[in-house]
Amino acid sequence: MNKKIYVTRPFLPPLEEYIPYIEQIWESGILTNDGEMVKRLEKELSNALGIENLIAVANGTLGLQIAIKALDLTGEIITTPFTFIATLRAIDWQNCTPVFVDIDSETLNIDSKKIEAKITEKTSAILGVHVFSNPCDVESIEAISKKYNLKVIYDAAHSLFVNYKGKSILEYGHISVTSFHAVKLFNTVEGGGCITKSKELEERIKQLRNFGFDKTGNISDIGINAKMSELHAAMGLASLKYIDKIKIYRKEKHDLYKKILSEHEKINFQKIDSEQYNYSYMPVLFQCEKTLLRALENLNKNNIFPRRYFYPSLNKLKMFGVDIERLPVAESISKRILCLPLFYSLEDGDIENICKIILSSLK
Repeated sequence: MNKKIYVTRPFLPPLEEYIPYIEQIWESGILTNDGEMVKRLEKELSNALGIENLIAVANGTLGLQIAIKALDLTGEIITTPFTFIATLRAIDWQNCTPVFVDIDSETLNIDSKKIEAKITEKTSAILGVHVFSNPCDVESIEAISKKYNLKVIYDAAHSLFVNYKGKSILEYGHISVTSFHAVKLFNTVEGGGCITKSKELEERIKQLRNFGFDKTGNISDIGINAKMSELHAAMGLASLKYIDKIKIYRKEKHDLYKKILSEHEKINFQKIDSEQYNYSYMPVLFQCEKTLLRALENLNKNNIFPRRYFYPSLNKLKMFGVDIERLPVAESISKRILCLPLFYSLEDGDIENICKIILSSLK
C-alpha cells in the first residue's frame, strides 16, 4: 500500500463554496472581534443542534478554561483520567486541582458510582467527558451535584450532534464545551463552543472570551483572548450543510469495521447506544498491550497510522502535582485501546485491508 492513511482526515467543503464567504470577509474588512460570520455560525449551528446560547471560542481548550472561570471554581475538580491532556491542562491552568475517578470498563466514561468517595470539602465541581461522544451517566452526576452543591462541566469535545433522551447532550451540566478542531466531526479548522442554558453565564462567557469587556465597552471581568476569527467561522458555515452526509458516511464505515472485527473474540468495543453516538471515532480494544503493539507495528509498516487515544492514563503523569493513585480500569483500557482511521473519504477497501492486517496480527 503506497498511500498513507492517518487516523483522521479533515473534511473540507468544495473550495468554490468557501470562496464566497472569504469574499464577504474581504468586503467587510472585519477579520475578528465577534464579526458577522461568527454570529451567523453561532446562530446556524445552534439551530442545527437544537440548542440555545452557543458561544463560539477560539478552541475547545480555551472553552474549558473559560467555563471554569465563569463558574468561579476553586480547589478540587473531579474528573476522568481517560481523556485528552487538554481536559487536565484547563483545570491546572485555572489553578484548580484535578481529582481522578476511575472509568467504567464498558462505556469508558467516568464511573459515576465512584464519584462520591472522592468528594471533599475542597471539591467545587465535576468535569465529565463524553468519551468518543458516548454520553456520561448524566442523571447520576446531576443527582450528586445537587446533593453536594457542586457545579458540572462536560467536556463534550467529541459530542456534536449527539442527542440524549430527546435533547442535545450539550444541554446537560452548567456548561458544556465542545470542539471544532480540524479532526472533529464538524470543523472550523480551529475552534470550539461553550453551551449553557443560563443567560447570565452566557453573558459572562462572552465577556471572558474578549478580555473581560462588557457590552458597553467597559472592562468588567478578568478575561482572555478566546475569540474565533471570521475566517474560521466561514469554514464552519461552508461545511455545515454537509454534516448529515458526513454522519451517515462515518456510521457506515464504523459499522463495516465492527462487522469484520467482531468476528474475532480478541477484539472488543466500547459499549454504545447507536442512537446516542456520532461515530466520530473508531476505538477498538485488544486483549493486551502486546497484541496492540504488534498490530500497530504491522499497520505502520503498511503506511497506516492509527492513534492510541488516550495513552497514557492521565493519573500516571507526574507534572501536575497530583498524588499518583492506581486507577486499574483506566490504566488497563489506555494500554489496550487503539483508534483506527475513520473519516469521510476513507474507502471500504482501505477498511477491509486495515482489518485484515489487524486480524493477522492476532494469530
